[in-house]
Amino acid sequence: MPVVPAELLRLRSSIDNIDAALIHLLAERFKATQQVGVLKAEEHLPAADPAREEQQIARLRALADESGLDPVFAEKFLAFVVAEVIHHHEQIASGQHEHPVGRSAGPAERTA
Repeated sequence: MPVVPAELLRLRSSIDNIDAALIHLLAERFKATQQVGVLKAEEHLPAADPAREEQQIARLRALADESGLDPVFAEKFLAFVVAEVIHHHEQIASGQHEHPVGRSAGPAERTA
């Protein structure tokens, strides 16, 4: 087995810590958006808010650019997250949302 350089181990450890932080941040984000979904359902508001989404896309593209991150990647990532949030909001509005935050029902769960 080849010897792994200490610098590579250090960098991988840093990446692992960042990945853990990202997961925790996403969990917190989905907790907040779940509360938004409940409020939208109570107020009979639509699950999607295209105007808000456009504002967020512009804001996050600018933040990405300022941070040295590809704005196209940032937009794709946001689109993925927003699609999941809208899906959760639709489930909440229909009374079907019983899963942990950020987790979609699997195929067997969808048919149950």
